Formats: sequence, structure tokens, C-alpha cells
Amino acid sequence: MPSASYWQSNWKPCRRIECEGGSPQATGYSQSTAIGLRLKPVDCVQRQFSGGSLLPVVRLPIASMRIVLATSNPGKVRELQEMLQSRGVEILPQSAFTQESAEETGLSFVENAILKARHAARLSGLPAIADDSGIEVDALQGAPGIYSARYAGVRATDEQNLRKLLDEIRNVPTQQRTARYQCALAFMRWALDPSPIVCQASWEGVLIDTPRGAGGFGYDPIFELPDRRLTVAELTPSEKNLLSHRAQALRELIGKLASP
Repeated sequence: MPSASYWQSNWKPCRRIECEGGSPQATGYSQSTAIGLRLKPVDCVQRQFSGGSLLPVVRLPIASMRIVLATSNPGKVRELQEMLQSRGVEILPQSAFTQESAEETGLSFVENAILKARHAARLSGLPAIADDSGIEVDALQGAPGIYSARYAGVRATDEQNLRKLLDEIRNVPTQQRTARYQCALAFMRWALDPSPIVCQASWEGVLIDTPRGAGGFGYDPIFELPDRRLTVAELTPSEKNLLSHRAQALRELIGKLASP
């Protein structure tokens, strides 16, 4: 375990940590560099390690943070900023720091979200959130899945991806066009964070033949919500930010970040 002098030289005081039985071990410290805080230091919580030793673990407060969102998709940046702006969080696009994208070599939404968050935290020096999301179509055995953003090609537009999906389901009966949006969110305090926070959520719907609505992005114009008879593109931004897979995952993430 690092000595007290290590914590004193590398960390700023936060609060005392005590061992079992009430005997004081050492003062807890919270890291004060490269975590994007503008107003106050973070709190510490204790974590039990093998052998009974305790070390301080950083818990970042939600308010007054600058967080990098690991995406080049302006729609995702806008949605996340709208959902977090009331909490005083500033969302910065990864493009503000680099044009280099992470290699999405994972085979699941969770794997890719972790890869992207680690990449963004490393290049920005700030905490990072990465969202890996997409649409799963049951009749296509889960496709496009993790390839949703590049279904029609690496540089495909939203319109091209949507048209390709419509072509793929053209002969699928209406009652078999069930689909869902999936979202995995990963939060990294720093690039080498060994304990990323990961949250997942889904949003059920059915696919229609003719795009409707001018809002949203991606596959939203053909993703209909059965209980509302509206496509996601026909929802208001506030409605989407309340119901979506991304909103559900983000609420879970906020809860985990805010809990002691």
C-alpha cells in the first residue's frame, strides 16, 4: 500500500478514512488533476482490498464537471448536453481535442463503449463518457447492431443507412418487424481507470416502411413506438430525452455517480 507521504504529495486532503474497529488509518485524499472539475475537489470513499487494507477511491460529483463525450455525432452531443445541462455539466465533443477516433474492435455495445471512453479520456485528460448504441432488428438476427452507424459503409450518411435497412426488411411482414434501440454508456474517470461505470438500456419499437417526422437522427424516422403510434422522429426533444434508451442509461449513470 502507498505510504502516507505518497498521498500527501500527490493528493489533496478530503476526509478521514477509518479501519474496522474505529482505528484511524490515514487521511483520505482526492485526486486534483485532470478530472475536469471547476469548483471543488471530489470526495473519497473507502474500498476494501484483500488483506483488509483500505485505500481512498475517487467519487466524482455530478455538478460543475467538464466531461468529454467520445463521439463525432453532433446529434448525440446535443442530446446528452440537453439531458445534463440542468445539472451544471458541460459536455465537450471529442473533436475539441482530437480528430482521431477509437478503433471499435469490440463485438458488443459494452466493449466498444469502454474502448471509446478510454480513448477520449487519454487524449483529453478529462473524464469521458462514451455511448455505443444502435438498432437491433429481430428479423435480421440483431443486425445492424454494433454496425448501425456504418451499416451502408464506413462513411455512410444517416439517410443511406436508413435506406439500406428499409431494403433489408422490404419483404418482412409487418408483425415481424420488431426492433429495439440499445445503448451502452461507459464512464471513465481517467484513461487507465480499472473500474469503469457501465450502464445499459433498451427501447422497444417496430419498423415502418415510410419515414415520418423531422426530429431526431439515424433510424428515428422509421422507428415507431407502438404505444404512441409515433416515430421517434415525431417526438419533441423533451419527450425523446425522457423516453429514449440513451436517457434511460444516462439516468442510471447519474444515479451511480451521485451515490456514495
